[in-house]
Amino acid sequence: MVDVTEKVTTSRRAVAIAHISMKPETLELIKNMEIRKGDVLAAARIAGIMAAKKTPELIPLCHPLTISGAAVEFEFYGTDQLIVSAEVKCTGPTGVEMEALTAASIAVLTVYDMCKAVDKGMTIERIYLETKEGGKSGTYRRLDG
Repeated sequence: MVDVTEKVTTSRRAVAIAHISMKPETLELIKNMEIRKGDVLAAARIAGIMAAKKTPELIPLCHPLTISGAAVEFEFYGTDQLIVSAEVKCTGPTGVEMEALTAASIAVLTVYDMCKAVDKGMTIERIYLETKEGGKSGTYRRLDG
């Protein structure tokens, strides 16, 4: 594990994105809350937030951080895509990129799990860090999201 003892404590923020493509009918079922397992977006939101908090248990050598904020949002894109956005914040000696990426990944996997009975052909794609703020390296913004 990298020693972060001497690193300056700063405000940190990261946003990660995940895309999932599906049949248009599946997206409509999600929008209308007609998936048999329940409210897909509510379950995926909670799963993503819980995942952000458990990142050090899942990723070897990842520092445990005191997360001060975590949010998972969704955007319907076109007729067949759902975009998951996970934002994580903390004040600490190291960034929250892994927490944001983990939150987005688990949220999109939860969408798949809840909808697989009606659409096994869903495709999870393009999981990436969109924004990172704070720390020695400053701000990073992905240009080709």
